[in-house]
Amino acid sequence: MKICVINPVITKSWEEETYQTYSAAAADSTDIVVVTLDWGTASVEGYVATALVTPDIVAKAIQAERDGADAIVIDCMGDPGLDACREAVDIPVVGPAEASMHFAAMLGHRFSVLTVVDSLIPYVENQALRYGVAAKLSSVRAFNIPVLDLASDADETFSTVVAVAETAVRRDGAHVLIPGCTGLAGFAPRIQAELALRGCEVPVLDAPPLALKSAELLVSLGLSHSRRSYGRPYVDGHRWPVPMPF
Repeated sequence: MKICVINPVITKSWEEETYQTYSAAAADSTDIVVVTLDWGTASVEGYVATALVTPDIVAKAIQAERDGADAIVIDCMGDPGLDACREAVDIPVVGPAEASMHFAAMLGHRFSVLTVVDSLIPYVENQALRYGVAAKLSSVRAFNIPVLDLASDADETFSTVVAVAETAVRRDGAHVLIPGCTGLAGFAPRIQAELALRGCEVPVLDAPPLALKSAELLVSLGLSHSRRSYGRPYVDGHRWPVPMPF
């Protein structure tokens, strides 16, 4: 099985870490390929960035399918380009936010998302609405560390995220937590353990490996998105597929 992980930004320095994250979660028979955008933004933190990166995400998804990928994971909790990619390709396309929200809804009555900055709170709330799990969304809380600053002081980032996580459990009544940035890959077990020490025992979901395992499962079951939900689009008046400028 071959899964293409799209790094949906132009920050090529993240490629190796992304490859290691997804490879560690993959089955022995799964090959991971990571591709980075040729044009777009350095990070995705809102609707403008989502709009700017989507064209090349779609192009990379189309190329991945042509190159023999069995599934695609978009490595960002904004799930940028998710719907467009599903229209453009036949193989499964998984967004970490959508996957983790649905798993959180299965694992508890209420869940909270810990996002990077305050301005993303409405974005995440709208995701929950679109994904049909808003009734189980307890809260969206921001720890206010921009994506590009997450790795500058890992210990400080961890402490800040844990403090916000504890508030989400104690004040908002969250039963499950989702760290809302794939840049926090690997933090979930540590956050869960620290919360348990503080008397807040809840599952904390690590979205990247969860998305990867979701993609593997879909491929193994021979499933992909419904064409009644993601129909073949019209481009310049012609039914897809048509020759594209990439």
